[in-house]
Amino acid sequence: MTTTSADTFRALHRLGDPLVMPNAWDAGSARLFESLGFLAVATTSSGFAATLGRLDGGVTAAEAIDHTAALVAATSRPVNADLEDCFADDPAGVAATIAAAAGAGAAGASVEDFTRRREAPIHDIALATERVAAAVQAAGPSGLVVTARAENLIRGVDDLADTIRRLQAYQEAGADVLYAPGLATVDAVRAVVTSVDRPVNVLLRPGGPVVGALADAGAARVSVGGALAWVAWGAVATAARELLVEGTSSWSPLSTAGNEAAHRALG
Repeated sequence: MTTTSADTFRALHRLGDPLVMPNAWDAGSARLFESLGFLAVATTSSGFAATLGRLDGGVTAAEAIDHTAALVAATSRPVNADLEDCFADDPAGVAATIAAAAGAGAAGASVEDFTRRREAPIHDIALATERVAAAVQAAGPSGLVVTARAENLIRGVDDLADTIRRLQAYQEAGADVLYAPGLATVDAVRAVVTSVDRPVNVLLRPGGPVVGALADAGAARVSVGGALAWVAWGAVATAARELLVEGTSSWSPLSTAGNEAAHRALG
């Protein structure tokens, strides 16, 4: 039996020995992360949107799928697609987006329960669960790894108990991996991990638990969202501001290091 990228990606999720997965924002960064030794990469909706001159949430479904295909073509590593809310409220729309991601070669993809509506940011749990089930069904033929995301904690709903109920429901709907961005403490991570029977992805947060502590709490995957893209933006903004205001280039060593990294990754 031929091993697919989805099979490889699924096997990398190990309780307490997490897959550390960087989020690439373009083909070059995906190649860079591969050259550094990462075993899988993810897309980042916010980082990709920035490459188009937009903020997070400003990318269309077609653009996200094309971007996923570009990263799949750029790296030999499994690619997990950040598909936001799958660009649809209804289960059929979610299924169509997941099927398109599988067709683009993604090894995994995520579906959020975020509504994009400020007055009611989180889908009703029944509909949210139907959306996850539709994603799982659409992924079935390809084996694509479906990550179901409970968005409560980063959308102004500070309710860990409800977040856990949602993750449990998404597990029952067939999700392969569970993810609640915004878990801020080891205790919160452990509460989620011990409440479900699927691998749990944790977002590495500034000032929060480090990878070793997340591993001890049972995380099976650790990702960083758009953080590495913002590191790149921050470094360029700092260097460019110095160039404009001071007319100096104390940033030259960082430029040299970046050039060398690009040659190693792309050469």
